[in-house]
Amino acid sequence: MATATASHTPEDVFDVEAIRAQFPILSEEVHGKSLVYLDTGASAQKPQLVMDAVDDMYKHAYSNVHRGAHRMSELATDRFEHAREQVRSFLNAAHSHEIIFVRNGTEACNLVAFSYAKKFLQEGDAILISEMEHHSNIVPWHMVAEEKGLRVLAVPVTDDGGFDMDAYDRLLEDGVKLVAVTHTSNVLGTVTPAKEIIRKAHAAGAKVLLDGCQSAVHMPVDVRDLDVDFYAITGHKLYGPSGIGVLYGKEELLNAMPPYQGGGSMIKTVTLTKSTYAPLPAKFEAGTPAIAQAVGFGAALDYMRSIGLDAIRDYEEDLRAYATQKLSAVPGLKIYGTMPGKAAVISFTLDKAHSHDVSTILDRHGVAIRAGHHCAQPLMDRFGVAATARASFGMYNTRADVDRLVEAVEFVSEIFG
Repeated sequence: MATATASHTPEDVFDVEAIRAQFPILSEEVHGKSLVYLDTGASAQKPQLVMDAVDDMYKHAYSNVHRGAHRMSELATDRFEHAREQVRSFLNAAHSHEIIFVRNGTEACNLVAFSYAKKFLQEGDAILISEMEHHSNIVPWHMVAEEKGLRVLAVPVTDDGGFDMDAYDRLLEDGVKLVAVTHTSNVLGTVTPAKEIIRKAHAAGAKVLLDGCQSAVHMPVDVRDLDVDFYAITGHKLYGPSGIGVLYGKEELLNAMPPYQGGGSMIKTVTLTKSTYAPLPAKFEAGTPAIAQAVGFGAALDYMRSIGLDAIRDYEEDLRAYATQKLSAVPGLKIYGTMPGKAAVISFTLDKAHSHDVSTILDRHGVAIRAGHHCAQPLMDRFGVAATARASFGMYNTRADVDRLVEAVEFVSEIFG
């Protein structure tokens, strides 16, 4: 992406208007005002081509996959497996069978918890998370820990929202066998030092799961360069359909793990007394999968790559910096998470105004943001707040969207001031 000069904004070199034209919902009105959608961190909007891919699948190529000897099943299987290859390429995995289709990032974390951790971790072993984790990367570990007698430890978050590497080094020495941490915080926007986390974990004899649901939408991800053991992403945050996600896992680990669920498609043989299981990836994909959703997911990933993942990252970084500057000037507003290089997420509180009130009033101005604990209650406890308001940006947002946000927040500030 070209560098903007003093006389140009990034919107001049990143064709955001052409991108916005691909998203029909952005032309909607809310309470008589044009929609400003700043909740991409919860779920991204969908470009027309993704909807077209899903529609075309249902109209012209739908059938169950891997099972039929007829033409429609062949067409559906080809498209479904092409989507797997699109994900493999997007993450730069070595093999397409290292790509396991699941419902979402939550199921990806649960798969690792109840297949890998349940089999390979022993009583007294520790799982290391952090204070900034989404509940999807906390609750499964509590569940398997209770069942297996494991310990769950947590890396502290620094005052500026950083991952405390000194504490991480100390905690790794306490019998940690699995590290499960976010790649990018959904609340703070903090991008954790993933390569260093992984390198140190491997040196300590631990495997690593990265929750990449908030990373892959904002930056290029290369699982082989990271050398990560498991990586979780979800389609609906990546401009794709809901109901589809992916667990990437290294081939040797996935081969060693037992099936997560039993049923159709994941078997090799079944008798009344014993079942044997199919090779990867089928072993972890019991039952009829989200076929059309996978095809739409693949289309979304190719769309992002056609724009350029580096270009998206650079554009969103400028947008986040612009929003940070503008919001910081609002009286009584406090931003949580100020680490350099953070993703395009800004969580904040406003003096005397509950975050739910902020979100409700902004909605009347046509501005959609998130409010609450963001499925990160331990992080709220860390900062001593019950909730924050959160504006999260996507490649379709503009500086004009930021201006609308700031104008509405200033209105709230005046009401509660």
